[in-house]
Amino acid sequence: MTTRTRHAERREDALSRERIVSATVELLDVTGEGGLTFRALAARLETGPGAIYWHVANKSELLIAATDAALTTTMIDETAGDTPEDAIRAVALGVFDAIDAHPWVGTQLSHNPTQPAMLRIFERIGRQVQVLGVPPSAQFTVASTVLNFILGVGGQNAANARALAGTTNRTDFLKTVSAAWSSLDPSEYPFTRNVADQLRDHDDRVEFLNGINLILTGISGLRRAPAGGLPQQPAGGIPTSK
Repeated sequence: MTTRTRHAERREDALSRERIVSATVELLDVTGEGGLTFRALAARLETGPGAIYWHVANKSELLIAATDAALTTTMIDETAGDTPEDAIRAVALGVFDAIDAHPWVGTQLSHNPTQPAMLRIFERIGRQVQVLGVPPSAQFTVASTVLNFILGVGGQNAANARALAGTTNRTDFLKTVSAAWSSLDPSEYPFTRNVADQLRDHDDRVEFLNGINLILTGISGLRRAPAGGLPQQPAGGIPTSK
């Protein structure tokens, strides 16, 4: 019994859960979710799969831990000088940057909405929605809209980056698409042709923040809405307030 305990202690000292999670993040960054296996991770850590199972029960637990670690920096403390809008922007940009650095994070957040990292992001957004004075009946909708925008745009940008990896750089790709848009039939695609130059020159992070600001502008309107919450939606599809 004493020998087994000593062996267990030595094994835990040599291979901590933190080391395993850190190596998992590195492996996911290189191979994506499809390349994460306990065998590949064991090779990276120069150990056996059994040693990893000592700390992590299965791949699902490993992915949750890795996602949590990759998003740790986004869970910053609120400061006294931050407005609710600033706090929402900070969380949004933090998650956007994390997904940009670790493209697999967006997929993991979308696949498991009950994991700790996802819940903390939603909680941070929701608290600021409350502080902004959004009517209680609209708070879930508003917080969900902000969260879905973050995950949708961040995930799409990450997917685009992976699609372009090893083929062409972003600048050349945008020039090609912009040129294709400019050559469209003007009678069928007048708007798309008009914004072709904006597509070519845009910055993903700036556009993302602009989108967050649009949502925040809409939220400010809810504070002036009737006590019932969101404006009513008539049959014609144009939101109106009573």
